[in-house]
Amino acid sequence: MENVIIIGSGAAGLAAGVYTARAGLKPLIVAGSLPGGLLTQTSEVENFPGFPDGVNGFDLMDKCREQAEKFGAEIVYEEVEKVSLVPGGNHKIVFASGEKKECKALIIATGSSPRYLGLEGEEKFRNRGVSACATCDGAFYKGVPVCVVGGGDSAMEEALFLTNFASEVHLVHRRDSFRASKIMADRVKNNAKIIIHYNSIVTEIYGKGEVDGVILENILTKEKENIACKGYFAALGHVPQTGLFKGQLELDEAGYLVLAPHTSHTSVEGVFGAGDCADKHYRQAITAAGMGARAAIDAERYIRSKE
Repeated sequence: MENVIIIGSGAAGLAAGVYTARAGLKPLIVAGSLPGGLLTQTSEVENFPGFPDGVNGFDLMDKCREQAEKFGAEIVYEEVEKVSLVPGGNHKIVFASGEKKECKALIIATGSSPRYLGLEGEEKFRNRGVSACATCDGAFYKGVPVCVVGGGDSAMEEALFLTNFASEVHLVHRRDSFRASKIMADRVKNNAKIIIHYNSIVTEIYGKGEVDGVILENILTKEKENIACKGYFAALGHVPQTGLFKGQLELDEAGYLVLAPHTSHTSVEGVFGAGDCADKHYRQAITAAGMGARAAIDAERYIRSKE
């Protein structure tokens, strides 16, 4: 019987691991299919406090792993195949290997994945001009043109944020009007640095070693246009990795964990949520780590209350 099982080993999961380990709970962290989370696929992180010269994303997560293990956390490099949640515990976990575990408290930190168009260039130039986070990477594109794909509020926010750095922002949307709120759409339309391409799709991202531009196609006229740019930002939303918990936990319409206000408590007693699987607004390493700490403290207090 484990005190705490943490599913996920990104910033949220490892922060939860550090806090629960220091509390003497000897947590078990399930690393999942991408140990260290999405941050390990980011070359340089410049906005994580304590690293004025930036830090490699993989190195940052590796240090977090080392810290969690130092205080007594155990990490297993498994994937969870099935969960059975019982209000008040004990919660049952089945790994892909067939091994089973039970725990008094469960912390879910499974993260989310950015939605891309599926273009070959999106994978080819990942972290070399292709990004899904303007807040994370926008500062790398000072004085150069960039492209943003999307038509919702997140795309408007990304485009507006990038005008702080880029020489111009090409906003590409496949329809003739935005899905975004009127106030956000108006801000974009009134910004002189944003060039809007309606009824258009990106068909290709090209470059030599890094992004040099994109090819657009007008879906009405079929005309193609070459746009020179150094950054391509997908602003098509995120997919929370919460499929395991459908039917057992309350999720919102987009699939994110629903937490009790100002806590990490989910709809099932003894189950806590942290990071991007519960956060559709910020999606930053620092906020995920903070949520992980919160979940750990909530889990510790929950376990102590049962003793």
